[in-house]
Amino acid sequence: MTEIDIHRQQDSEIAAVPQPPAEHELVRWAHAARQAKGIAESLANTSFVPRSLSGNPHNIIGAILAGYEMGLQPMAALRSIDIIQGTPALRAHAMRGLVQSKGHQVQLTESTEVLCVMRGRRKGDEEWQEVVWTIERAQQLGLLAKDQWKKQPTAMLVARATGEICRLIASDVLHAMPYAREELETGTSGEAVPRVTVRELAPEAPQQQEQRDEGGFAADDPWNPKNSVGVQVEPAPADPWGVETTPDEDAAALAEYEAQS
Repeated sequence: MTEIDIHRQQDSEIAAVPQPPAEHELVRWAHAARQAKGIAESLANTSFVPRSLSGNPHNIIGAILAGYEMGLQPMAALRSIDIIQGTPALRAHAMRGLVQSKGHQVQLTESTEVLCVMRGRRKGDEEWQEVVWTIERAQQLGLLAKDQWKKQPTAMLVARATGEICRLIASDVLHAMPYAREELETGTSGEAVPRVTVRELAPEAPQQQEQRDEGGFAADDPWNPKNSVGVQVEPAPADPWGVETTPDEDAAALAEYEAQS
């Protein structure tokens, strides 16, 4: 093999190595945002966008870009995403469709005005997972007073079950939009999404808080000055400047400082 042949072989080997993309992912995203701006301004006052996005090009841009990241074309995103209580949300049918498009399975096994049973399994899994929504469960959450639940209890139960099963088996598909529009529309007590408490995360933790004295010390704390063991803490010296203030004066000074900041 001549030297020229060796160089040619090396060149071909280099060419065969996958090269990094010409544009950074963020640059492509910025380009998509610019393109979405023109689409949003054209569609803002048409009937092709849902009421929650109508007349608001900025929210339309957000919906298009969010849909783009989840694999939705612009018009599909606009028909699938709403802004509910200030939070972007997918419609239940769109959520189900996205999950199924990735190869995961979602099946409605039973649906009435008082009961919805839905099951799903992740692509490649053999075991099914199941969620059950009943009218009693909705009543406990205070949902039945909502107009949608009075008129369409069957559809609302299906929507709730859809959101729960999709998050359970394919949360990665939903990215930053894990809640269905129907879930946020019927949120209770002003809460858009349910919150998880520490007790729910760690039910085995003691239910009562440890009692502490006025100094913030526990009774068995070895550093507690009241105990016979540990370091005896000397009381703090008086203010060397000798300036005494009242709580009201302190609050007024703090408010004045924050106003100037």
